[in-house]
Amino acid sequence: MSEAAQLAVNGLMSGSLLMLPAIGFSLIYGVLRFPNFAVASIATIGGFSAYVANVLLHWPLPVSIAFAFLIAGLIGVGSDFLLLRPLRKAGIVAAAIGSLALNIFLENLVRFSFGNDLRGLNVPIMRDVVFLGLHVGRQQVFNVAWAATAAVVLFLLLKNSRIGKQMRAVADNPVLARIQRIDALLVGNITTFIAMGLAGIGGSLLALDTSVDPLLGFRILLPLFAACVIGGIGSFPGAVVGAAIIGIGEEMAAVLWSPAYRTGVGFIAIVITLMIRPSGIFSRQ
Repeated sequence: MSEAAQLAVNGLMSGSLLMLPAIGFSLIYGVLRFPNFAVASIATIGGFSAYVANVLLHWPLPVSIAFAFLIAGLIGVGSDFLLLRPLRKAGIVAAAIGSLALNIFLENLVRFSFGNDLRGLNVPIMRDVVFLGLHVGRQQVFNVAWAATAAVVLFLLLKNSRIGKQMRAVADNPVLARIQRIDALLVGNITTFIAMGLAGIGGSLLALDTSVDPLLGFRILLPLFAACVIGGIGSFPGAVVGAAIIGIGEEMAAVLWSPAYRTGVGFIAIVITLMIRPSGIFSRQ
């Protein structure tokens, strides 16, 4: 029982790191209506941006994470302007394939710039916190706090701000939003910046949790997509719940088979979801 509880806690911790890229993926899909798989490589760029700021420039960790958000958001908007926006005119399939190609290009650009070595951020070594017999790393607690704070800020932005209401209007009914003279281009750019910035924060938190290398985004691509499918692509709460389910599922599966195959949980979850509830738990359809 205690082992199961420990695995559940570990799963929630890892799921919280997956949550921000999954929210970014769902946010783009909800507003721009296409799956942008480049979110994964943007998470990698976020991890390396935090590394450059924290290790090479000796900036404090909070500033480094904010820097990762900024760089990831700007590269996300720039790549969307140059490649994905023209492809969206050709349809969702062309845009999705283009985002996969962009993901591969950015991943290899990072590899060319930094090499394949594992790199870590400057974080102090701290003892685990023990509560009710469960062990939790202090850095994991901080990472969860960072992820939860970013998610809450985005939720409040979507609910209360003018741009948040415009984003929800475009997501709910693009035609009606256009009639109400909402600038869909501006809303799309802001959506992409925020979504990719969140992916960048997610990448920096993953770098804090373990290390960062050019394949960081590739490793989370299937789990984050599975999280969105489970929760319902385009759903904010769906991405949060889906990430938690995938995180716990991967930890539980590690008991049954080698941890090297933990990403197979995402594939199985997608298949089961499509068989039982294809639109996901929090589907908006």
